[in-house]
Amino acid sequence: MIGRFLLRRLRGSLLVLFGVSAITFVLARVVPSNPALAYLGAKATPEQAEQVRHTLGLDRPLPVQYAKYLGGVFRGDWGTSIGTKRPVLDEITGRLPSTLELVGSAMAIALVSGVVLGVAAAYRPGRLADHAIRVTSIAGVSLPAFWLGLLLQLFAFGWLNVLPPTGETSSDLPYVSPIRHITGMNLLDSLLTANWTALSDVAAHLVLPAVTLAAYPMGAIARMTRATMLETLAQDHIRVARAYGVPERTVRWRIALRNALPPTATVVGLTAAYGLTGAFFVEVVFDRPGLGRYAASSLLSLDYPAIMGITLLGAVAYVLVNLVVDLTQARLDPRVRLT
Repeated sequence: MIGRFLLRRLRGSLLVLFGVSAITFVLARVVPSNPALAYLGAKATPEQAEQVRHTLGLDRPLPVQYAKYLGGVFRGDWGTSIGTKRPVLDEITGRLPSTLELVGSAMAIALVSGVVLGVAAAYRPGRLADHAIRVTSIAGVSLPAFWLGLLLQLFAFGWLNVLPPTGETSSDLPYVSPIRHITGMNLLDSLLTANWTALSDVAAHLVLPAVTLAAYPMGAIARMTRATMLETLAQDHIRVARAYGVPERTVRWRIALRNALPPTATVVGLTAAYGLTGAFFVEVVFDRPGLGRYAASSLLSLDYPAIMGITLLGAVAYVLVNLVVDLTQARLDPRVRLT
């Protein structure tokens, strides 16, 4: 059953990715700009610009350009960045570990805090704690990430001076305690190599951006967990468990929460996919060298190969996250069928 489900999802995913690549390709070509001049610079002669247009294949019909681009994508050739003159796939893979580290840390914070706050609110409906948690959740969902990031920088660095405001590591860390890169994720690499000085420094630089990015998913997870827990706690099997003397902690965390998790898993999946794109704003605010800063510079310079590559990566992330959510729901809830 799982094999047939994965095969069907693979076919659907390929259609989605094909549509995303086609729309992005067409939009990138209709934007009024001259990629050849962006590649050469403003002082390029018309002859040089025409030569670059021919080299990049921009003088060919649009269907021919798209067919060439699509063939390159399947071969691992996502084009050459106009801004950096390097392969787009190399640029993405070089910056992706930093973004994944930020998104992973933010989702860990959001998942733990969101579930705990949702359960706590469900056990005290209508009380002060419930109202405080709901206000916090709504604020987390409503506040723009860039504005929240600036507030946290002002509070944690400007007023308290306890956390660094920007960057991924301290400027002197490569000389004091350099990180030996294994995965490209500084936090994980420091832990794997037992580099405690670097681990402390990287974690300190990660706190503010991770908390900023975690605000939205934390609020959404807390709201969904509260709603599903309230519904679950009103069901008959919960009253039966309590009547048989099952400890309240077991009822709360093993029986009620397990039944309330499937809808929450959907929210976790959607917010995790949001985190990859939301990280772009956070990385710009906190000056982190991930995909966000690369995407921002690519948009400003109309670097269409980079823009298409980042968009395609985002589509792949959404497809994979939705697949994981479906499999997780089937695991948590036996009533869910993989069809």
